[in-house]
Amino acid sequence: MRRILSALCLTALTAAAAPAWSANCITQKGAWGQYKSGFGQQAQKAGIGQRGLQALSGAKLSSITWKFESRPSSQSGVSYGDPAKFLAKRSGSSAQSFINMANSRLKKNAGLFNAIEKKYGVPGSLLVTIWGLETSWGGYTGGTSIVDGAITLASYCRRHPRFEPHAISALQLVDRGVISSKTKGGPSGELGHMQFLAGNWLRFGVDGNGDGRADPYNAADALASAANMLRRNGWKKGQPFGQGTANFRVLAAWNDSGNYQRAIAYAAERIGQ
Repeated sequence: MRRILSALCLTALTAAAAPAWSANCITQKGAWGQYKSGFGQQAQKAGIGQRGLQALSGAKLSSITWKFESRPSSQSGVSYGDPAKFLAKRSGSSAQSFINMANSRLKKNAGLFNAIEKKYGVPGSLLVTIWGLETSWGGYTGGTSIVDGAITLASYCRRHPRFEPHAISALQLVDRGVISSKTKGGPSGELGHMQFLAGNWLRFGVDGNGDGRADPYNAADALASAANMLRRNGWKKGQPFGQGTANFRVLAAWNDSGNYQRAIAYAAERIGQ
């Protein structure tokens, strides 16, 4: 399952405010080296260590990320009034087929989802839906270098400087050993089972399996982190999450696409029934 439209909006609303400093943005591939040089100075000021700076030094412009930014028509901007139609297009199958597969995942991992709901108040039906939409339940977590994608996105004027903090965060994750310069993710620097942006993983990532570390490529950690993010953005345990409710509005913290939010609620309300 390929992820295109959410690459540009996933969890962006919860990013830290853009720093006062910022490298000059670009609109031409030929200016990539210039951007990297300026961004490197900002990375040093932000305290990025040797491993992170080495990852930056080796970072290459991501062609797929650049394509999305320079050709907005390559992204799906169609508005779907029927969430089932969007769900089918996004999943590559019928909406009911997606719901059936999500149900199977929920039952298979019932203990994990129950534990997460008990701690964070977010139902498993919602988390398993997001998991399926993002990476087909871990089946495809991306093929773009996270560092390359994050820095390329930050460089392009249409997204800059909103995403520059996430590029800095990607380098911080390299410093901490959470990812390496070669770790693959989404085209905009998303990582792991739930496709967090780097800054949001630093902010909301938790240890969900008790091994002492928060790993976005571990399903338990990623799912618990998603629940943590939603709760900290105002999710209310036991309350409805259909369109028009307070919990539905919290979904904008995950993805600011109305299509995506409606599809999440549509599927999650039908899972487990």
